[in-house]
Amino acid sequence: MTDGERGRTMTQVDSAETGQGDAGRRDAGARTWRARIRRAMRNVFRPSPWKRGLVLAALALLLGLILLLHRQIPNRIGNLGSLVETFLPWFGLLIPVLLIGALWRRSASAVAALLLPVVVWLNLFGGLLVDKSRPGGDLTVAQQNVNANNPDPAGTARDLAAAGADVLALVELSPQAVGTYEEELGKAYPYHTVQGTVGLWSKLPLSDSQPVDIQMDAGPLAATKPADITMAYNRALRATVVTDQGPLVVYVAHLGSVRVNPRAGFWTAHRDRNARALGEAVAAERNERVVLLGDLNGTMDDRVFGSITSRLRSAQVEAGDGFGFTWPATFPVVRIDQILVRGVKPESSWVLPATGGDHLPVAASISW
Repeated sequence: MTDGERGRTMTQVDSAETGQGDAGRRDAGARTWRARIRRAMRNVFRPSPWKRGLVLAALALLLGLILLLHRQIPNRIGNLGSLVETFLPWFGLLIPVLLIGALWRRSASAVAALLLPVVVWLNLFGGLLVDKSRPGGDLTVAQQNVNANNPDPAGTARDLAAAGADVLALVELSPQAVGTYEEELGKAYPYHTVQGTVGLWSKLPLSDSQPVDIQMDAGPLAATKPADITMAYNRALRATVVTDQGPLVVYVAHLGSVRVNPRAGFWTAHRDRNARALGEAVAAERNERVVLLGDLNGTMDDRVFGSITSRLRSAQVEAGDGFGFTWPATFPVVRIDQILVRGVKPESSWVLPATGGDHLPVAASISW
């Protein structure tokens, strides 16, 4: 090959390589532009943090509105309002669940919406997270639903006596077990009264003991029943405890049971009727100092107790530590055993260890 031919060949090779290089650069440039366009499209159509998780944000707002407006939830259908209010504190468990979902979706709107249920829940129940108990007190009161089917009433009585309360109320006393409680509690409590299925034991003298009509019977035939028949299932009493500081009126009550079933929903007819009657009795009470001890089969958030809570204060709310759940004894999820007061100051309120009953006992120390 001559020098000229060799030169022409090299020129052709260089030209081919240059063409290929230009084509490669054009292809690379096209790919770069396509990638930029795809990124731009994604940025346009990808929702911002404020647009992501809108369903979670809506659920958070709904939860906040339920907590805020629980009194407005109607009871016309299955007593839904009372059912929500019974378990209202537990709605707070939905807050961390929604928060986890909001963080996973990186949703600024859901996180912001969660501020509503957080603020409302803390306003309703935040005070119960703080120990408000104080030392001291002039008198200790206690109460337990001992369970009519209690397999060990003697052991239950001994456990309750060992707790050292000055005044002890027992509800759901069966006729067969009353004698056992009287015998076992007699040494620690020289004074007592039993009115049907409820009783009061005291280290201080009692006076004016009498049953309280909370309308266990309803209808036109209720008034025709003999006193001995109605007394057998009487579920409320009133007595006066004689103290050095003056009389203290004590009410003991066991309101009607509630049921949840598919047809009736949250069935509370008997309890609600009892609660209204008990509220009327408390409203008519003229003594300044009053303590109500009992299994009310409901939480004090339930609207049906408005006639009671408008006149009496919860010792647990005012001087307790935590929610003080009492039922069921094996795994308490709700506080339906109450100590409510008027004219005295709760210094502390607490839940006692389990006994043979299916409810946990409750106690409170009060002062004048």
